[in-house]
Amino acid sequence: MNLLFIVAGLMAVAGILGVILARQPVHQVIATVFSFIGLAALYLSLQSEFLAVIQLIVYGGAVMILFLFVIALLSARKDPVEKDAGSLTKSAIAGFSVGGALLVMLAIVGLFGAEGRLPWTQVPDQFGQVREFGYQLLTTYVFPFEVIAFILMVAVIGVMILVGRNRA
Repeated sequence: MNLLFIVAGLMAVAGILGVILARQPVHQVIATVFSFIGLAALYLSLQSEFLAVIQLIVYGGAVMILFLFVIALLSARKDPVEKDAGSLTKSAIAGFSVGGALLVMLAIVGLFGAEGRLPWTQVPDQFGQVREFGYQLLTTYVFPFEVIAFILMVAVIGVMILVGRNRA
């Protein structure tokens, strides 16, 4: 395996663990950006420079700024919430239980599931190139692309309405 692939994968996983374990929403956003940088490095290890740059610009930049604005709007007038660090709630226990069960299942499949594995395939020659990416985005995936843009717009408008309603 390529060293860049291993380091980038560990970086992405560490960023996601930071999202899960961080208590402050701003720290979670920073951990998400760290994870996006790891994913961009994974794209680089696949010789897909365009997707790596798009990952950093769109997700690491624009979407994370949007998240920060939403967090700022939602918590603009609230006092910081103090959490009791000594006790686990029922939802935290359930979350750790489900996560542990999924980890055990993944380990079992990874160790003993060799007969069902598909062989590794090479990355197609057109993978990550601008022409192929644009073609797929604007033909095959144009409807999901537009739906996601609409959902993000509705979410931002909803946050602004909720914040405006609370101030009045």
